[in-house]
Amino acid sequence: MNSIILQIAAKYIRSLLILFAVLALLRGHNYPGGGFIGGLLAALSVIYYSFAFSAKQVRDKLKISPETYITTGLFFVVLSFVPSVLNRLELMQGVWLILQVPVLGELKLGTPFLFDIGVFLTVIGVTFLFFFSLTKAE
Repeated sequence: MNSIILQIAAKYIRSLLILFAVLALLRGHNYPGGGFIGGLLAALSVIYYSFAFSAKQVRDKLKISPETYITTGLFFVVLSFVPSVLNRLELMQGVWLILQVPVLGELKLGTPFLFDIGVFLTVIGVTFLFFFSLTKAE
C-alpha cells in the first residue's frame, strides 16, 4: 500500500502499541494473561507497520528473527522453573526476591514475571512466524 497517511500513522501507532504491550506485561505479571496479551500487542505493532509498508520490508528490517524470539522465550520459561526446583518446592511455585531500591523502595522480583517474559517473547515469535508465512515474506 502506498498511503502516506497510513505510513506516518503506523510509526506513531507502533510506538503506542509497544508501550501498551510493556504496560500489559508489567501490570499483568501478577494476573493471568500479562505476557500473552503483551506479546500479542507487541507483535500487532509490527504487523500493523507492515500494512503501511510491506511484510517483506518489515521482515528484512527485523533485527531479531522470529525463531530467536521463540528460543529466547522458551529459555526464560524453563529458567523460571529453576528457582523452585533448587529450593525443593513444587514445579512452577513462585519464588520471590525482594530488593531494597533507594528511590523506589521495595522491589519484588519473582519467577512469575520471568515466566511472563518468556511467554511474551514466545508469543511475539510465533505471531511473526505465522504472519510472515501467511504473507509469504521469505
